[in-house]
Amino acid sequence: MIIEPKVRGFICTTAHPAGCAQNVKNQIAYVKGKGTFQGPKKVLVLGASTGYGLSSRIAAAFGSRAATIGVGFEKPASGNRTASAGWYNTAAFEQEAAKEGLYAKTIIGDAFSQEIKEQVIELIRKDLGKVDFVVYSIAAPRRTAPDGKTYTSVLKPIGKPYSDKTIDLKNRAVVPVTAQPAEQQEIEDTVKVMGGEDWMLWMDALAQADVLEENVKTVAYSYIGPEATYPLYRLGTIGKAKEDLEASAKKITEALASKHGSAFVSVNKALVTQASAAIPVVPLYITLLFKLMKELGLHEDCIAQMDRLFREKLFIASPILDEEGRLRVDDWELNPEVQNEIKKRWPAVCSENLEELADIQGYWKDFYNLFGFEVDSVDYSQDISPLVPISSVS
Repeated sequence: MIIEPKVRGFICTTAHPAGCAQNVKNQIAYVKGKGTFQGPKKVLVLGASTGYGLSSRIAAAFGSRAATIGVGFEKPASGNRTASAGWYNTAAFEQEAAKEGLYAKTIIGDAFSQEIKEQVIELIRKDLGKVDFVVYSIAAPRRTAPDGKTYTSVLKPIGKPYSDKTIDLKNRAVVPVTAQPAEQQEIEDTVKVMGGEDWMLWMDALAQADVLEENVKTVAYSYIGPEATYPLYRLGTIGKAKEDLEASAKKITEALASKHGSAFVSVNKALVTQASAAIPVVPLYITLLFKLMKELGLHEDCIAQMDRLFREKLFIASPILDEEGRLRVDDWELNPEVQNEIKKRWPAVCSENLEELADIQGYWKDFYNLFGFEVDSVDYSQDISPLVPISSVS
């Protein structure tokens, strides 16, 4: 069949297997172009199929020659319905890893569940014995916790409404926007979904099962952003969740003391995601940011971020941390030269000068790339089957 993007609002309901495969190959080529580094050798990646999780798996496997186990909640193709992009990404990753003799297996399922935790532990015991690095990169809108209750996250300001401007991506126009404040229950539920509770449950389960190596490291990913997005991010519901995540890192490090283990939160750069397109203010900020960072030669994509994190910040004699004990690869985004210029452009940007000040075309290309579309060198006129197996998933 000929597979084309089907976008409804801010959601793409199709994915292209060849495009996703080429994305994975491009990321692998980037890492291999940097050469190998002394990093982890037996890695568990929770949330391994897209975004920072996928790039983490690629960086560990092809940069440090690590064996990897991945967990992802993805859907295979069914009839004429394509698989999810994460499914195609995972299939391509496993194929490329196999070519180089790298161990790679994937468990498909809900990483929040006890069942998946038990499956992962069993697979580690059977194939790897223990792991020396755990990546927690789960981003989900809802979570069913051990108490059986399903919690849903929201991205809202706290205390009072927040008004500013955003971008109507479809019509390429700057428009006003107001976000209403969260209720207390929504704040608590967001912390349940996006905070550190499940990360701690994972690390406790792995420790209790004795499948963690001495000096094990674990990392979870976060975002802070500029002052322009503080009301929705750092000072909003997501900020409360990220505060919990950072507190959890300290608790995990304490719990891993007997193994001399360490838990870190890495604050990463803003990127185009399916979710970010629907968040007020953020798409406008990203389009301004990308335009400026590309002009200054500072722009990084997912794989560049994770490769730099592993090589230059984390897997060195003494990890480079900020005053709060966090790893920072948002340092180029928050560079004063970048942010001072953003502050100048923010009040000035409007529909009339949007194309001049913002990288709209780059935003849309990144969005389509997430699903394997508009990837350079891929012939989308070719007939292709949506049915692609993941070799390690029966």
